[in-house]
Amino acid sequence: MPPPPTTSNGNAAAPPPATIPLSNTLMTKLKPAKIFKGAVESTPPSTPGARPHQGPRHITAITFDDRGDQVLTAAEDETFRLYSCKTGKHLKTLYSKKYGVDLPRFTHRHTTVVHASTKEDDTIRYHSLHDNKYLQYFKGHSGRVVSLEVSPIDDGFMSGSVDKTVRLWDLRAPTCRGLLNLPASPIVAYDSSGLVFAVGVNHYSRILLYDQANYDKDPFLTITLEDPTLTLVSYPPRPIYMTSLSFSSNAKYILVGCSGDAHYILDAFEGHLLAKLEGHVGLERRRIDAPQTIDPSKGNSGEEVSWTPDSKYVVSGSLNGKIIIWDVQNLPVRSGVVDLKAHPTRLQPLTTLDGHPGPSRCVRFNPRLAMIVSAGAELAFWLPDQSADNEEIAKELLRKK
Repeated sequence: MPPPPTTSNGNAAAPPPATIPLSNTLMTKLKPAKIFKGAVESTPPSTPGARPHQGPRHITAITFDDRGDQVLTAAEDETFRLYSCKTGKHLKTLYSKKYGVDLPRFTHRHTTVVHASTKEDDTIRYHSLHDNKYLQYFKGHSGRVVSLEVSPIDDGFMSGSVDKTVRLWDLRAPTCRGLLNLPASPIVAYDSSGLVFAVGVNHYSRILLYDQANYDKDPFLTITLEDPTLTLVSYPPRPIYMTSLSFSSNAKYILVGCSGDAHYILDAFEGHLLAKLEGHVGLERRRIDAPQTIDPSKGNSGEEVSWTPDSKYVVSGSLNGKIIIWDVQNLPVRSGVVDLKAHPTRLQPLTTLDGHPGPSRCVRFNPRLAMIVSAGAELAFWLPDQSADNEEIAKELLRKK
């Protein structure tokens, strides 16, 4: 038997952390391990003559650091709240009452984030969580930033705004290093290599794929998102409103989050529509009892759907507070010319977890730990319930006796 590995000072090296594969069994055993009821300040009483509030305030976005050790929330009470994923404790609260906060994104340092503003102006801010100071301002957008993503490989990041532009930035320079003008409000995403990025354009139902090194050239692939099954519901079909894009970890697929009652998975190489994810209630409305508008809109959608780190599952929030999990390991294979009339595979949930009393508008899977974080008017940490495993082991032992 070989001796245990040692470090340079002669001590035995610590064993590598245990890893567990995500499986259908594990995903169905996720339970709320910690719920933070006071994760958002309550709504102040409305003043006479003011527009009435639409219920309790919500957490609007969540972000993990690269190691999955910390999660940061941004909320309608204009605060950041930082939590430890390992201890389940609230670490600190930071206020941004002057500019508001939205779309926080950790950089590759666990003490700094970039975030969008909700008032004063549309500047993106680079913020130190360590000493609660702004390190840089990124000015250029003339409308609210609705999409913000950090490059997976370097200090670059990208933003999309209602001013119909995408801007490419670097944390080390205050001026943008690239600009794309588009016909409508865009949403953005990087692939896992950081070499390709996608831009979704609503009203035109197009997703444009660009080479990061040649973003000033035409997109190398233009995907049309058209769902022929919508004509079975109404004619003309209600338009799809895209609110988020994310590539799978192997860069083969694009998950398109939408404000309606379906999300979609596309083939990232040719643009085939592969799957339609059903079973949740879209976040186009703020409350489940609110009437649906004629034209689709973003509503509260944008942060509610994401891949697991291995891209075997997709997790999503819902207007009714549920947490939905789909198994996407057996997607159909399509190749050749894209047929826009071909029906996608309609996937029903693997499991539906009882979630929040109000909308579950932010749902993210931790990049390193077997853990979901979900948020709405409160914050919840979900972990696999191990007690069920212990019961099964006990039953098995009794059978053997």
